[in-house]
Amino acid sequence: MSGKEMLQFGRVDEVNISGTCLVLEACLEFEIRRLVYLSTYNVVFGGKEIVSGNESLPYFPIEDHVDSYGRSKSIAEQLILRHNARPFKKNNGKCLFTWEERHFPRIVSLAKLGLLPFKIGDSDVKTDWVYVDNLVLALILASMGLLDDVPSNERHPVAAGQPYFISDGSPVNTFEFLQPLLKSLDYDLPKASLSVPRALLLGRIFWAIYTVLHPWLNRWWFPQPLILPAEVYKVGVTHYFSFLKAKQELGYVPVVSPREGMAATISYWQERKRKTLDGPTIYARLFVVIGIASLFSAAYLPVDIAPVPLLRATSLFFFRSMRVVRTIFLLAMAAHIGEAVYAWHLAKRVDTENARAWFWQTLVFGIRSLRFLMKRSKS
Repeated sequence: MSGKEMLQFGRVDEVNISGTCLVLEACLEFEIRRLVYLSTYNVVFGGKEIVSGNESLPYFPIEDHVDSYGRSKSIAEQLILRHNARPFKKNNGKCLFTWEERHFPRIVSLAKLGLLPFKIGDSDVKTDWVYVDNLVLALILASMGLLDDVPSNERHPVAAGQPYFISDGSPVNTFEFLQPLLKSLDYDLPKASLSVPRALLLGRIFWAIYTVLHPWLNRWWFPQPLILPAEVYKVGVTHYFSFLKAKQELGYVPVVSPREGMAATISYWQERKRKTLDGPTIYARLFVVIGIASLFSAAYLPVDIAPVPLLRATSLFFFRSMRVVRTIFLLAMAAHIGEAVYAWHLAKRVDTENARAWFWQTLVFGIRSLRFLMKRSKS
């Protein structure tokens, strides 16, 4: 879990704790004897380095979790393991699959807007990932490990009440892992680095701001925070685990290599990018919008409005007369309109489904939007 949803504490608890209780009640009511529970590394990880950890690790103290997700998953997992049925719980690393709609869309969206300005932590920090095919295999093997009538189980299900760590077995630095994907999409890679303490400070600032704005977190238009404390730990502190126990007891071995998984993910995201609107970074968008708005204000708004005198003085410093200021504004608007019309006609040939969206985006951002469409037409 990531982003502003982590700060919706009531909903997180309702899903992870209350939802788990409902599942357990249903198992009792309908006499369901086998349950496979998908957990998270967060139940044992809370910001302290873990190298090749195993299932003997203690739970991270509930009161020390920096996010409600890790705390609620830890409570839910302990409820599962203390139940009298035959639960099996599986902790997995960050999941990699082509249509994943939580982590990758957010990462790609931030990269598209130029909001991945820095890496977090040292370059030797490593974490686990797991491709969805490997995850599904582990779940199937787990369900088989709970059966009574499997000869190898000898009437005692090997997975009953057992936790297992599941991953691809190739821990890697998160930013190195993402590099092939972002590069394939022509998005800039983070160049600067930010230490974990400074990133935590930034994360806590966003945490405080978004906590105050809690009533609006569920609105679709409300933007995601740049980073939160739990996410700093996830990418900036080494924590990876061994799946040896799962291999020995369940026969788990990854069937998809990290290279194959990333290749499939890149293919999916390249196709997805071709079907959606591309555009300039947030900085270019702000530059255009603020520039046009400032030029209009200086040219046409009355001087008794607070910022207008300063804007007009600045415009006159560069352009010398109000006539030139108004002429430049009108020429800029004419250029945007002309570029938008051209974008609409060009999109009709190369991206029919998004033709209207290309028109409106180019009308607002001008050539900074049009150049992305022209690049698409050439490819």
